[in-house]
Amino acid sequence: MMDLQLIADAMKKEEHLVLVGHAAPDGDCVGSLLGLFLGLRELGKTVEAYLADKIPAQYYYLKGADQIRLPEGILARGTTVVFVDCGDAERVGDTFLPDLAQRGTTFNLDHHRGNPLFGTHNYVDVEAAATAEIIYELLTALQVPITPDIAQALFAGIVMDTGSFMNGNTTGKSLRIAADLIDAGVDINHSRINLFESKPRAEVVLIARALDNLEISPDGTMAWISLPYEEVAQVGALDLFPETLINYTRMIDGVEVGMLFREIKPGIVKVGFRSKGRVDVASLARQFGGGGHLQAAGARQSGSLPEVIERVLEVVKDVMA
Repeated sequence: MMDLQLIADAMKKEEHLVLVGHAAPDGDCVGSLLGLFLGLRELGKTVEAYLADKIPAQYYYLKGADQIRLPEGILARGTTVVFVDCGDAERVGDTFLPDLAQRGTTFNLDHHRGNPLFGTHNYVDVEAAATAEIIYELLTALQVPITPDIAQALFAGIVMDTGSFMNGNTTGKSLRIAADLIDAGVDINHSRINLFESKPRAEVVLIARALDNLEISPDGTMAWISLPYEEVAQVGALDLFPETLINYTRMIDGVEVGMLFREIKPGIVKVGFRSKGRVDVASLARQFGGGGHLQAAGARQSGSLPEVIERVLEVVKDVMA
């Protein structure tokens, strides 16, 4: 891993940068991407930001959210790519990969364990609770003033990846950076309303349907939610990915590992893992080609929803035995 100042110095030399985050973007991905996007523009750089999927509506309030593009014509624009919050290059999504494989200089800014350091320039800090913390430190190294808009974006990233500072990954640094961002102009009330109190009706219906599908293992140590594609489509929630939904599985007394099985299209299932701390779900997710953190991880699996659930539960049972 390179020194962050060396990353900053290398980035200063670039005039045109293409920023990409991971598919099915979450709060840390969106907040980090926008924080860096706005910060580099403060330096007078030509910057573009791309995501393979639409950002969730709860992040529309962030400055620059309307300038994040879907991957159309990316190959014709610029040669320098910055991967933000991507545990590996494939996390950007299948749409991007053919184009990005032909790029030159790449920056890899991330905090996921198991990141293979795939960039020309890599900065991966697995102790960071959120990639947004890394972006804050990078912008500081670049001597970019933290504007209220930048602060708002990075604060959202940290809040969402720390579970509002309640997850075990929260550190003193997380809180110190959050305090600096608040001092820089974060509107706490505006953040709370948009992040947690402005859900589309379809999302609330989806949560209700998900809780109807919640199951608990006989010994009470595992809980999981299954969401078939047809059910999600029926409630009009195909584009909705509520980040806190999986937490209902972990909050049950006695449960050590919670899971969410969501069929994102027929034959493809997205699996989310949450742990109270005893089980390393990042290691668990890697057995299925995924990754993440000690208490929060994910993977994708091919197969029918019942097949994937059976396959994953068998492995989790063995790990917990």
